[in-house]
Parts: sequence; structure tokens; C-alpha cells
Amino acid sequence: MTDVEAQQAHWAATFAAHPEMYGGQPSAPGAYAVELFVREGCRTVLELGAGQGRDTLAFLRAGLRVTALDYAAEALAGIEQSAGADAERLATVAADVRRPLPLPDASVDAVYSHMLLNMALTTPELEALAAEIRRVLRPGGLHVYTVRHTGDAHCGAGTALGDGMFENGGFVVHFFDRALVDRLATGCTLLDLTPFEEGDLPRRLWRVTLRREGP
Repeated sequence: MTDVEAQQAHWAATFAAHPEMYGGQPSAPGAYAVELFVREGCRTVLELGAGQGRDTLAFLRAGLRVTALDYAAEALAGIEQSAGADAERLATVAADVRRPLPLPDASVDAVYSHMLLNMALTTPELEALAAEIRRVLRPGGLHVYTVRHTGDAHCGAGTALGDGMFENGGFVVHFFDRALVDRLATGCTLLDLTPFEEGDLPRRLWRVTLRREGP
């Protein structure tokens, strides 16, 4: 089992043991993304690492058509059940973000993820994923993501794994510095970089908003 697969199994077990661990309300960056995507006239959204679906459901309730991607088929089944009548605008895909995204070129208006890029992904894997996100985004499309950064209290704590990654409490986090944000923004315009805090630690994150350059 690879490090990423071990982390996937760890997250799946955590979700199974705590099915409401994040609650039913959208996250703060999810609410921001809903408002931005609607204002910009987006109709289709790809959410990477949908998890328990709290932001997925917010996108659906706003009238958006959503493709929710996660490695855990059980989590996706739970989102489908929770979507109710909005499920007609929901597609779920069980996939590994280390592989090419299973969508056509320029097929979505927006891409969103909340802490997905902090998984146990190496910098080359993150660069490949960023290139895939640009590929599936239409020219002018939006990419909103959040990441824990090097100012987070857990950065440098626990077991150092190299490449900006640390293991703490069984979870591996790839902490971002500003250079990595800029590196992954190739082919896009950085519209916004906003620091915020979340949770009881608290976790310290950046909310990054990019617009894909065209054509």
C-alpha cells in the first residue's frame, strides 16, 4: 500500500466512524465559492475530494450542476442520498487525483477543493494535478482551493516526511508555502489569496482563487 493509499484508507475509516464530523453546513470557503460561481455565471462545477458533501450540497442548492469526485465510493453514495431532488444535477465519480481526471477538455466552468491539495501528494503530483485542472477548465474558468500553509501550528510538528509533508496523529499534510501556490498557478491568473482560520486548533489556511487563461 502506498502512502497516499494508506491516507485514503485512514480518511475513509475516520469518515465511517464520524459521519457528521464536519456538520451539514457549508464551509466558509464553500460559501465563498457558491457566491463567486453564481455571480460569474458558472453552471458546471467539479469538486475534488468531496468528502461528506457539505460543500457539494451547497453548490447543488444554488442550482449548479456538480461532478463530485472522491476516492471513497461510500462517501459519494452518502452525498447522492443527501442530495434528494437535486441529485438530477449531481454526478459522482470515484477516482484517484494522482491519475488523469476523467473529464473532457474544457468541460467545466469551475473547479473547487477544500484541503484536497494538502493530501500526501508530492510536488510533482501536485503539478500534474494542477495541469489536469487547467485542462478540464474552460478558458476563463475559475479554480478555488484551500490549503494549510507553512504558518500553521502543525507545520514542522510530528514526523517530517520531506517535500513539505509532516505526519501528525496519523494524518499526512503537505503544507504550502507561497512559492508552491505560484508554481501551481501556471497558466492561470491569481485573482485572490486570502488567509483564514478553521477549527479548534485552529488550522491556518489560504483560500486561493485562480482564473484559467485562454485559449
